[in-house]
Amino acid sequence: MTINERADLAVSLKATGKCNCTQAVLAAFEDKFDLSNEQLMTLGAGFAAGMGCMESTCGALIGAVMTAGQLTGAKGTPRYSKEILAKFNEKSGATICKDLKGITTGQVVCPCNDCVRNAVLALSEVCPIEE
Repeated sequence: MTINERADLAVSLKATGKCNCTQAVLAAFEDKFDLSNEQLMTLGAGFAAGMGCMESTCGALIGAVMTAGQLTGAKGTPRYSKEILAKFNEKSGATICKDLKGITTGQVVCPCNDCVRNAVLALSEVCPIEE
């Protein structure tokens, strides 16, 4: 599966309403985890509406960093995390859910589906992903 196919899959999973942003990103990389879909959904369940119910980090970004840990065997994950965050911020315009959704300004910076796509793409630009 190409990275664009993974990004499309993550967006379509989010669009169904059955996944939050974190879960959608994790599920797009399900084949890279030694966990079931149910286990991935459980891991990502607490990040609906970003960490802290829109008060903190975007859930899609969290899913990308969690996936980076799996892809790298947890070797260098903090460095990868920093790079993923920077790439995501560049693509999305922010990293905090309430800023992305324009909660205080009334101006949406990046819709959820775009955040999910950007998280998958940012991850792919930083971490080696074998297809």
